[in-house]
Amino acid sequence: MPHQLITNAAGARANHHTLLALMASAALPSWVILGTVPRVTTAAAADDLPPGTDLSLALKAPPRVALLTIPPRIFPGRTTPANFPSVIAVDASGLILLKADQGPTTGPTVIYTPRRRQFGWRPTVAGYFILDATTASSLPLPKPELILHMGHLGLVSSPGGGGHYMVVELQPILGGDTADLLRFSSDVGEWVSKSIHYPLPFRMLSPDGVVSYYGRPWWVDLSWCLLTCDPFEDEPVLRVVPLPPGKALKCREAWGNLDKYRCVGVSAGKLRFVDMYRRSRGPAQISVWTLADPDSTEWTLEYEATFAEICDDMSYKATGLPRKVPVLALIHPTNPDVVYFFLDKYLFGVDVRARKVVECEVYELVEPPRELVATRFVHAWQLPRAPCLGNRLPCL
Repeated sequence: MPHQLITNAAGARANHHTLLALMASAALPSWVILGTVPRVTTAAAADDLPPGTDLSLALKAPPRVALLTIPPRIFPGRTTPANFPSVIAVDASGLILLKADQGPTTGPTVIYTPRRRQFGWRPTVAGYFILDATTASSLPLPKPELILHMGHLGLVSSPGGGGHYMVVELQPILGGDTADLLRFSSDVGEWVSKSIHYPLPFRMLSPDGVVSYYGRPWWVDLSWCLLTCDPFEDEPVLRVVPLPPGKALKCREAWGNLDKYRCVGVSAGKLRFVDMYRRSRGPAQISVWTLADPDSTEWTLEYEATFAEICDDMSYKATGLPRKVPVLALIHPTNPDVVYFFLDKYLFGVDVRARKVVECEVYELVEPPRELVATRFVHAWQLPRAPCLGNRLPCL
């Protein structure tokens, strides 16, 4: 049975001793695979979330998928394959950055700031929230219309700790040598936009997500490069980290499809690039690369293996899975040898270095349909540890 933990203050107080006992006995997993699309309760499912509760989490040990549940006051619409709330980022502090639109628009979107003048029409009213699982709170971010693309939006915990954080979006100006860095700091409580130098040549930056690593956001373009800066500095400077040699693709090559075959994630304290994209008819294979350090541009190939080698192992045959190339899911956050894949209705983990399947389970996602799964629909989330919570009541 998964651990169903309700995140409201009353529930946290009532379950305080039980939760501490669970955490002390290591009953909770140290990390989970969180589905990107949360469940939204309805009146018919009132028991899932008691009145006033902001969220709940069904925590299942990997390779099963943990699910977030939110109330309709956070996402008032109906979840469909084309319209759903989405977890953009998770943090080991217990923070979750959530996109949840607030229903159809009834008028134009007007932006009037010192740096932007914009008038236009959007199909829905934008909504972005910070959910804090350790304090049972949800915070709607102000002026969500200022955000241009969730694929360039990230969440970074403050290096100074204390529960402080920053939500940051990079807004490139196509063809220009500057970009806007839009920042929302928990210390300031409002958005601040700053023009910074943009070091890339003329080419659209693919919005493949933002990874938090070493106290910085890392904007990912799976076909080209990574960009990073220190958003807590007064004068942030963008730095380019090219993909490993031979991994850069042409502009818009595999556009919208590349996150079935590539991902960037943090594992064992290092930034990793996982690649299984094929540009030729060669054997299907997977490779994992490691960035030497946060200030380096040098990648080291850790290992690579063909899927034929993996499928030939007895551990793969024992699963009964077909000999098909799977869809990439994620890399294990503490063991870089293990990579997870989707195949049919299963999510399975492979020790790629050893060519062995180590875990395999049927998975459940709210969305999308199984034929559309990709790395963006799951997050590797290392859960907060009890010693780090101080006197705050844990709700994980």
